[in-house]
Amino acid sequence: MLKKIVIVVWALLVVQVPGYAASVKIAYVNTVKVIEDAPQSKAALKKLEAEFKPRDKELVDLQNQIKASEDKLEKDALVMKASERRDIERELLTMKRNLRRATQEFREDYNLRRNEELASLQKLIAKVITEIAKAENYDLVVHEGAMYASSKVDITDKVLRKLGK
Repeated sequence: MLKKIVIVVWALLVVQVPGYAASVKIAYVNTVKVIEDAPQSKAALKKLEAEFKPRDKELVDLQNQIKASEDKLEKDALVMKASERRDIERELLTMKRNLRRATQEFREDYNLRRNEELASLQKLIAKVITEIAKAENYDLVVHEGAMYASSKVDITDKVLRKLGK
């Protein structure tokens, strides 16, 4: 919706007011590249990895326990008593349920935190873009939906440099 409004406003400026359109200063930012290459993005990823590494290790340990129990059951099934085999099978079933639940919780928590970090980064990027636009007197800065942007109007590298400070 916002893209359509920007395009309509720009078209009206060009068609309706040719003298003014020549003095309109427009810029383009590749926000995907900014998000991928910003140092804050890399720091947020490292932060998330450190935060979730212990839980990931717990999941791997539980997977290894399940594998070891399955191997033991397969190896010793013929020499085990029926009650002992049923107990191990129940224990395996419980462990697998716990693993599925813990894995789902892990993914949900990780996605929630990743989205929080991404939202924070997007706010920072918007602030930097606004600062550059005001400092350099841009009338319009577009980011998504541009079919083409020449290097003359692309300020992506300026945004990355400012984020790197």
